[in-house]
Amino acid sequence: MKKHFKILLFGNPNCGKTTLFNSLTGHRQHVGNYPGVTVERKTGTFRLSETSFEIVDLPGIYSLSASSPEENVALQELLDPDVDLILNVVDSSIPQRNLYLTTQLAETHIPMMLVFNMADEARKKGLSFDFEKLQNYLGAPIVQMVSTTGDGLQNFYDTLQNFIQNLDCHDVAKLSYGKDIDDSISDLEKTLSPINLDRLNHIPLRFFAIKLLEKDTAVLNLDEFKNTGPLADTQIQHLYQKHAIQADTFMPDCRYGLIEGACRDAISVSPTHRLEVSNLIDRVVTHKWLGLPIFFAIMYAMFWVTFTCAEPFMGYIEDAFSAFAQLIGTHWPETTAPGWRALLLSGVIGGVSSVLVFLPNIVFLFMMIAILEGTGYMSRVAFVMDGIMRVFGLQGKSFIPLILGFGCSVPAIMATRSIESERDRKTTIMILPLMSCGARLPIYALLIPAFFAEKHQATMMFLIYIIGVLVAFCAARLLKSTLFKGAGEIYIMELPPYRLPSLKSILLHMWDRSVLYIQKAGTIILPISILLFMANTYPQAETFSQDYESQIKTYQSLLTDSSPIEEQEMVQDSITVLENMRQAETIEYTALGRIGKSLEPFFAPLGFDWKITTASFAGLAAKEAFVSQLGILYATGEADETSLPLRTHLRQNYTPLQGFAMMLFALLSIPCFATLAIIKREMNSWFMMFAEAFGLFALAYILTFITYQTLKYFEVGTQLLT
Repeated sequence: MKKHFKILLFGNPNCGKTTLFNSLTGHRQHVGNYPGVTVERKTGTFRLSETSFEIVDLPGIYSLSASSPEENVALQELLDPDVDLILNVVDSSIPQRNLYLTTQLAETHIPMMLVFNMADEARKKGLSFDFEKLQNYLGAPIVQMVSTTGDGLQNFYDTLQNFIQNLDCHDVAKLSYGKDIDDSISDLEKTLSPINLDRLNHIPLRFFAIKLLEKDTAVLNLDEFKNTGPLADTQIQHLYQKHAIQADTFMPDCRYGLIEGACRDAISVSPTHRLEVSNLIDRVVTHKWLGLPIFFAIMYAMFWVTFTCAEPFMGYIEDAFSAFAQLIGTHWPETTAPGWRALLLSGVIGGVSSVLVFLPNIVFLFMMIAILEGTGYMSRVAFVMDGIMRVFGLQGKSFIPLILGFGCSVPAIMATRSIESERDRKTTIMILPLMSCGARLPIYALLIPAFFAEKHQATMMFLIYIIGVLVAFCAARLLKSTLFKGAGEIYIMELPPYRLPSLKSILLHMWDRSVLYIQKAGTIILPISILLFMANTYPQAETFSQDYESQIKTYQSLLTDSSPIEEQEMVQDSITVLENMRQAETIEYTALGRIGKSLEPFFAPLGFDWKITTASFAGLAAKEAFVSQLGILYATGEADETSLPLRTHLRQNYTPLQGFAMMLFALLSIPCFATLAIIKREMNSWFMMFAEAFGLFALAYILTFITYQTLKYFEVGTQLLT
């Protein structure tokens, strides 16, 4: 017997397929309760006794019709001759909906095993199964389990072990489409038989004949079948003229008929089955008038939790880095390698700590997103938003990637692959960078507490996110009226039952995102911080507009223990002013200072001075670098008992209106270079990538200019905070 088997893992979205994959392989992977979470091929391995298995977790699909990128990927995997076994996961609480894919997989005659997952939910719905009858209908062994708890996992292993010992004589489903269709399939098989199918000989020719009669574009695009369209058309026309049968719709009807008959014969429903809790909840959360306010309330609560719960932990991290910097500064004399000392304290610690301090915000934000995904609420949001999305030229299904964009633009753009309409997909990709990703969160978490009272912080956070959504919708309307003009698409989405997400999946999601954030701080922000420090330090000024050193020494000589407290404070304030003036001249002379000063006239109408200009410039590579640059400019890493937090520096130098302008520009400009790279890859166009970069910059500049100048005219937020 073979010692190594390759398994393809198939299933509808939301059937628990990825959870089973995690249980078998031990791989940690995000599990979300909404369609499109698995958009790429994932592999893992596991062992049973002396036998090893390679398992491929395929995207969640509803059929093999190849009408979407996920379905096309799944079909291409089936054509691999190295496949030994199909593992088809079925949500046993809604078997009729899931088994359509099963009937198509059975047509390949590849050995198949069925996992009826979510047995607990099936029991709650009053469903009971005669698996022996179902196995006869579907030609595959069936095991029942609950993948989230591992209930039934040992039975799965035992059944799999027995199944692989007799793969050569496995059963196949007895699928018939009626005499007329079956005759046409046989005739087409005979016509196709001369074709060299050595690469595909593990799949019966009947499967390809069926796909050709259904006008499946993925099969028609295979090299072996590129010229077979006319042959299939002959049979299609024959069926229509002689029997008034449309093969591409008749065969799906036959499959549903088989499924309905099998389920009627093998599945019974308890007469005490009551109205599901999911339906009761949906009456409220998807209500015509209540659905949208509930969604906004949930989003507001999410931001309130993000700020309120994260604040104490941010203080701990800030104090820890401050103490660490002070410890190094105490034991490393200023006269010993002063350049390296400054690089470590201001460049490394000052730059990286100013980003890592916002790790708690990231953790709590992703915790809330994981809960919303895991419960199944995300699909309801898409349903509720469908009507609004259509006003702007999109469909509700586009809203799921947009929500994911609150986390990170890169995976959100990849998640657009679940959108069948190419025009809608491209439009969604182009507007996704306008959603406030996690990289922008440190900017908001820095600026909002610096300029706004605690009672208004969650409101400001909510407002900045809503602005991004509204601008994105308006941009979508413009794109669908110009570049991606076309008729609207029919929107069909499954609303899965509500489920209580496991604590493990939430913690793993939070852990993975936190690790990615820390890795980003180490691999991207750290080198950027070092480069920014170098650009902020060199070339060094040798002359100044006035002799700051002698003036500072003069004031220091006036500081005596016998001096009145008020006089000492006045002298210290004068010293601080002189030191700040010297620091400003020093940085202005550096490379980045010169760039900032040269660009300052261009950005001045937005309320930006040269420091904010250089921070915005640094944020092009990664948005967190905006915070890192400000940390370096204000030397917050070189902490001692007299140093001030970065927020205090900002509050002393900028108005709330300028703070809002900074957030608005950060929201509307490109999130990072990685986002542009994924846009290039997904759209396969350099032009669209550069158009996106230029368009977002122009949009950010124009809207920030209008907002700043308008509010400045009405003197809103123009006073420095004391």
